[in-house]
Amino acid sequence: MGRDGQRVRDAVALLDQRAVGFEYDGEMSADVALNERLMQQLYPFCRLSGPANILVMPELHSANIAAKLLPELGGGTAVGPLLLGLSHPVQIVNMSATVSDLVNLAALSAHDAIR
Repeated sequence: MGRDGQRVRDAVALLDQRAVGFEYDGEMSADVALNERLMQQLYPFCRLSGPANILVMPELHSANIAAKLLPELGGGTAVGPLLLGLSHPVQIVNMSATVSDLVNLAALSAHDAIR
């Protein structure tokens, strides 16, 4: 497995150590992560109790494609892109952002500021 796969395994191990209060799992394809039947068939060892509600993408281009497709196909809300690891909370807002998008990103930035 490549370097990206190792990064995912390291992230899962870190979450295991921290005993976080939410469900998570490692690498899996988006169709499996969003389809409970496929998840049960192909990933019987999966830690999720149902379909994923957050997808972490490997690169910006795949995240952009998914962010445009998912709301169109499923009526959900895409939040992002998110900037992490800076000394102050900062978010990027797309030119086509709605009021709801602005409120979501402002809430995330406020949460980061409080932490």
